[in-house]
Amino acid sequence: MKSDPRAKLPDAPLTDNERLKDQSDYLHGSIAQDLKDGLTGGFNGDNFQLIRFHGMYEQDDRDIRAERAEQKLEPLKNVMLRCRLSGGIISPKQWLGIDEFAAEHTLYGSIRLTTRQTFQFHGVLKNNIKPMHQWLHQLGLDSIATAGDVNRNVLCTSNPIESSLHREAYEWAKAISEHLLPKTTAYADIWLDGEKVFSTELTAPQTKEIADKAEPILGKTYLPRKFKTTVVIPPLNDVDLHANDLNFVAIGENGKLVGFNVLVGGGLSMEHGNRKTFPNTAYDFGFVGLSDVLKCAEAVVTTQRDWGDRTNRKAAKTRYTLQRVGVDVFKNEVEQRMGVPFQASRPYAFTERGDRIGWVEGEDKKWHLTLFIENGRLLDYPNKPLKTGVREIAKIHTGDFRLTANQNLIVAGVSARDKAKIEKIAREHGLIDDKVTEQRKNSMACVAFPTCPLAMAESERFLPEFIDQIDAMMAKNGLQNDNIILRITGCPNGCGRAMLAEIGMVGKAIGRYNLYVGGNRAGTRIPRLFKENITADEILTQIDAWIAAWASEREAAESFGDFAVRSGIVKPVVNAAVDFWDESKIPA
Repeated sequence: MKSDPRAKLPDAPLTDNERLKDQSDYLHGSIAQDLKDGLTGGFNGDNFQLIRFHGMYEQDDRDIRAERAEQKLEPLKNVMLRCRLSGGIISPKQWLGIDEFAAEHTLYGSIRLTTRQTFQFHGVLKNNIKPMHQWLHQLGLDSIATAGDVNRNVLCTSNPIESSLHREAYEWAKAISEHLLPKTTAYADIWLDGEKVFSTELTAPQTKEIADKAEPILGKTYLPRKFKTTVVIPPLNDVDLHANDLNFVAIGENGKLVGFNVLVGGGLSMEHGNRKTFPNTAYDFGFVGLSDVLKCAEAVVTTQRDWGDRTNRKAAKTRYTLQRVGVDVFKNEVEQRMGVPFQASRPYAFTERGDRIGWVEGEDKKWHLTLFIENGRLLDYPNKPLKTGVREIAKIHTGDFRLTANQNLIVAGVSARDKAKIEKIAREHGLIDDKVTEQRKNSMACVAFPTCPLAMAESERFLPEFIDQIDAMMAKNGLQNDNIILRITGCPNGCGRAMLAEIGMVGKAIGRYNLYVGGNRAGTRIPRLFKENITADEILTQIDAWIAAWASEREAAESFGDFAVRSGIVKPVVNAAVDFWDESKIPA
């Protein structure tokens, strides 16, 4: 008789998150009543967690937290909302709508493009939260399942070149997203006064039997932890597939999509000093044809739903389930649930990871302009009114916008006759800057201070001046046309994807970071810890020496990450579950 992998779970009580999901009345909680509480700008009790299932996180402005405390005021509580935007595509009309809301109803006025290939509003006060959801709904948008223990916004390679293949892959990203969405009416009931959102109307069920029918994929208590999915079109790995739980790598034949290779169990979050946590690359399960894609997605999610650890949230992600039960055991269960075996994986290769900044022409003869947006922050800066520039483009653009997983923006589907007009607007507003270096284009940071409550160190605000100094080092060594994939995150949760960088910095305390090195250009290797808890100045001194050595000792076209491994700066991470924390491979 086959053993049940659930028997290997710790004999321990469930986490409190499991209780609150179970008692939430299918994500309703008492959020509607809480909205009427004018005594606090935040949410009470379980609702602090439950609003995440509706796409929001409660935050406050940490820059003024101490000042408000001295004034006997509570922190300036507000929410960050992340939109659901499968594949990152949005129309110019929708863009104009979100631009207007950001300008008139948020504390900061900005639109933030994120590594989840969507946009975020930051600084929405409590009285504007319900109007925000209604505003999005009128635009045909929502924030369902962009946070919380569910499958989140599904990413898709932005690929502006192979237009027909991208169109097919994008439709699959949308279909996977819709298939895995929660079916509860909580979102509509709370934010839209019950207006129908889904194709099937459901009422909040009261029994397990009804619940299983109402939430047949996610179940009454949803997933053990957050779950992330991508659709990837080689040779571009612009979505960093190894940062995600479930990945569909598009396989084309004669320009036509025929199916996907499926990779499971990637993820980057960890905890400082906790050796039971680790980043991990995804495991190749094999190939599925198009008729089995949704069955495969559902089978992976339900297996993780049933087998994931609900007693310890730090061990609840898919990669830890795979480690606990075994990759082959998990894969066999997925095959049984979807009713077909995986075929042998089809060959593919990744040759690029970043976005192709500037104009490219697609096979459909349309033009696509990728705009570099540093840190994804669209705001009007002195002499650089970026947000206004995109708004002006949206007023005349007849194609669509594509948000990339590298925090950039593509003005897609531009006809030849409109190309010069759009470029003129972009240049006038600083959206095209010929002085932006290759290094800056390949550097990235998460939000961190002042809004992220988890931030331990600066990231977004720190990156620009830090890259100024890296640029000077590159130029000094004749490498101004080359780059190192460099990423900074304010904490070890992984939002900035530093654990897939050639050089990654992970915040430890104000002004101090853990320094990692040795990832690769393709995004298929985890970097290794080089030094812990060091200052930015110490990091710059170290990188300066590394760049000089790389310039003088590199082999032909050798990337920095490969050089770091070959030259012995660090030993490569081969199997993160085993050797990520191996002190014998960390430099003395």
